[in-house]
Amino acid sequence: MRGGAEHSMGSGGAMARGPLPCYLLLLAQENLEFRLPEIKSLLSLCGGQFSSQQEICINSPFWILNIPSEEMARGLMKRTVCAKSIFELWGHGKSAEELYTSLKNYPMEKMVPYLQSNSTYKIHIHAFNKTLTQEEKIKRIDALEFLPFEGKVNLKNPEHIFWILEDYGMDPNNIPEEPLDLYFGRWIADGQRELIESYSVKRRHFIGNTSMDACLSFIMANHGRVKANDVVFDPFVGTGGLLISSARFGAYVCGTDIDYNTVHGLGKASRKNQKWRGPDENIRANLRQYGLEKYYLDALISDASKPIWRKEMLFDAIITDPPYGIREATRRTGSQKEILKATERGTENHISISSNYHLSDIFFDLLNSAAEYLVMGGRLVYWLPVYKPEYTEEIIPRHPCLKLISNCEQMLSSHTSRRLITMEKVKEFEDNDQYSHLLDYQSLLYKGHNAFREKYFSGVTKRIAKEEKDNQK
Repeated sequence: MRGGAEHSMGSGGAMARGPLPCYLLLLAQENLEFRLPEIKSLLSLCGGQFSSQQEICINSPFWILNIPSEEMARGLMKRTVCAKSIFELWGHGKSAEELYTSLKNYPMEKMVPYLQSNSTYKIHIHAFNKTLTQEEKIKRIDALEFLPFEGKVNLKNPEHIFWILEDYGMDPNNIPEEPLDLYFGRWIADGQRELIESYSVKRRHFIGNTSMDACLSFIMANHGRVKANDVVFDPFVGTGGLLISSARFGAYVCGTDIDYNTVHGLGKASRKNQKWRGPDENIRANLRQYGLEKYYLDALISDASKPIWRKEMLFDAIITDPPYGIREATRRTGSQKEILKATERGTENHISISSNYHLSDIFFDLLNSAAEYLVMGGRLVYWLPVYKPEYTEEIIPRHPCLKLISNCEQMLSSHTSRRLITMEKVKEFEDNDQYSHLLDYQSLLYKGHNAFREKYFSGVTKRIAKEEKDNQK
């Protein structure tokens, strides 16, 4: 879903039992494309489905959802990093009058438990894309005097918090006098936005050149529907950043990487003002830093192009960020002939001879591995780099055992981006499935991206040349 696209979904079979309760979701205005797949994945993880009787503007911070229970709404908020808060929606209108009418029509029996005389409450005002004065806020609260609040106001530690939310549109240069939408609801729970700061890469013990941003790392775990006691695998584990988010949600984690030095925390440091990595800079130390060491299974030195696992379904999710050849090389171990030659020369090295690993081969091997080793219903979540002038949805690698669930874009430059692809295993793996990409026309389309590195840097070179030319004018 892109731009201001609208999205609506019926409540399915649930509507036969009467309409589901309405909840208002307040979302953070970042990673816009990733929000809908995250919320859908988490609702399905909680045993529900994405459902709304309203048209949803994908880029709006306000979504009205139909969720079967408050318990499920709380379950959603225990995981989401894309949403800020959720509210039981009591009223909604396009004007103040419409909002008040809507509130007067809300069933009194649903209000009464939260308005008792022995309870405490406060009302919070939130305006999106506009700053309200204190006088304007008080005026809005006073206008709700028709609601039968019996309890006492307690601003510091109330039992119940009610919110008035006003939407002034998406354009900061054209803010309307009156809000486009108004909402009133009872606060239920906040999301997990604080994880973005507390797990920030800036304060992480062990990082590399390509360590994943904390927010995106948690989004990937949520797209993968990672849950407690799952086994999650990263075949390009690097410094283990993606293992941390899955372990935070209670999954046991493991990985492989071809780079001996990275897995063992040896060699040059990635941080400024630090030449060499310290003695305890490794993946295990990262998990220990967050109290998650008990979820760490192991990391192996291994080539992603070579199968190392016994043939059975081992993993609940595979979550990974393969190398694109920009900051990390795309490598695999070389042929037996090359390795024998190196041995004859008496070369001693922890790392065997490596050869170039084409991007298209990386992703076809990854899909085959996911199809073979994921449990049924397990998910593969990975980043696919694309050269935008040549991108169409047809180039996304496919596999007969895997169903495409979502495809979200993150811009890298004016001419390149990477797409977060989520796939789900829907068919048992058979031996002939591993050769399916050789027969599939679609799989040939991504081969043009084997030169992604050259295309990426050609664009950078052109931009630098243009800036230098502009500076000379």
